[in-house]
Amino acid sequence: MLGGSLRTLAILGYHQIGESPEWESWFYIPERAFAEQLRFLREDGWQVLGVQAFLRGLEEPETLPERSALLTFDDGCRKFLDPALEYLRRFRYPAVHFVPTEYIGKYNSFDAGEEPEERILSWDDLRMLERHGISIESHAVSHRPFSKLTLAQQEEELRISKAMLEEGLKKRVEMFAFPQGDEGGDPQAIEAPLRHAGYRAAFLYGGGPVQLPGTSHYRLSRLAMGPDTDLARALAAGAQEGTS
Repeated sequence: MLGGSLRTLAILGYHQIGESPEWESWFYIPERAFAEQLRFLREDGWQVLGVQAFLRGLEEPETLPERSALLTFDDGCRKFLDPALEYLRRFRYPAVHFVPTEYIGKYNSFDAGEEPEERILSWDDLRMLERHGISIESHAVSHRPFSKLTLAQQEEELRISKAMLEEGLKKRVEMFAFPQGDEGGDPQAIEAPLRHAGYRAAFLYGGGPVQLPGTSHYRLSRLAMGPDTDLARALAAGAQEGTS
């Protein structure tokens, strides 16, 4: 590795950008706050990665800059199109959106009673996002927590969601985000099925920046982004750890 140093990778985990349509929710980040977060990444020298650069960096950390970021969004809500997509295009930042395939073109009934109702992106929406540098990746089929599924059911969620997205989008799907960040009752047991299904990376929800090499590609932590997240503080702490 160049200089023998670790690489710090900040994976930011978002849900909704903009105002909540029904009641206040921590998972909705005001438009202005989101813009300030993107501006901070640029001004503080964090390089935002596309999927291919990110995946290569997992295998070859020396190809990454000392500090890089991956922007991820969960659940596939159509609200992403306005304003999140517009700000990403304005900053020319790529991103990843993890979508539960059973709900494409429907509503987020998996969050019923817990989060406001939102429409899920359609197949046409997903294809459009791909054209704008937003990589659509798997968030399972049913969005059920893996700890509530048998290993066989987990394998089915991995396999079917990947096949559906690859068929519908005519692309390779290589990344997976565990619904609710729940990797199941036995985190070690799920790694082999992930590999067998053809995934090269899997993401949790919560935690801080990761250091490469030395972090499992199938248990990547993400900074949980909310309206009160102090991004500057979180990234400064993570970068400091990488130089200690």
